[in-house]
Amino acid sequence: MNFIIDSMLGKLTRWLRMMGHDAKYSTTLEDAELLVIAKNEARVLLTRDLALYKRAIAKGLDVYYVEGATEAERLAELTQRFGIALVIDLEKSRCPHCNTKLNSAAKDEISVKVAQNTLKYYDVFWNCPSCGGVYWQGAHWKKIRTTLEEAREKVKVNSPVAT
Repeated sequence: MNFIIDSMLGKLTRWLRMMGHDAKYSTTLEDAELLVIAKNEARVLLTRDLALYKRAIAKGLDVYYVEGATEAERLAELTQRFGIALVIDLEKSRCPHCNTKLNSAAKDEISVKVAQNTLKYYDVFWNCPSCGGVYWQGAHWKKIRTTLEEAREKVKVNSPVAT
C-alpha cells in the first residue's frame, strides 16, 4: 500500500516502511503539497491534523485520521482500516530513513560500515542502495516484536465478536 504521511507521524512512517509499504514523508511538505501528492500519486494520506483531514475529505482523497497515542495503537488502527499485516519481512522491507527497497548484503560488503562486535554476533544483513544504511536483527528487535505483538492484541480486542 502507498502512503503520504504528515510530519506528525514520523515514527509510524518508519514502521510502515519496515513492513514493506511505500511511505512518503517529509517534515518540510506543506499541507497543500501533501494533498497534491496524495491525489497525483494515488496515495493514502495519513494525518493527525484534523483540518488537513477535513480538507482531504472535501477533495475526495483517500485519507485516514490517525488517533492512537502509541505506535502499537496506530499500527492496530491501520491494520483494522487497511488490512495491513503486522509483520516485518526484511526481504520486502524499505529503508526506514529514505523509503528505498532494501537488499540483502553479505558480511564482507558491509564490514566497514558496522562495528566488529556486530559482525561477530550477526550473519544476516540488509543495506539500502540509496542512503547506504545497514540493518540487521539486533537487540532492538525484541522491542520491535513487542510492539507488533501489542498491536496484534489491540486488533483482537477491538475486533467485533461473532454472534
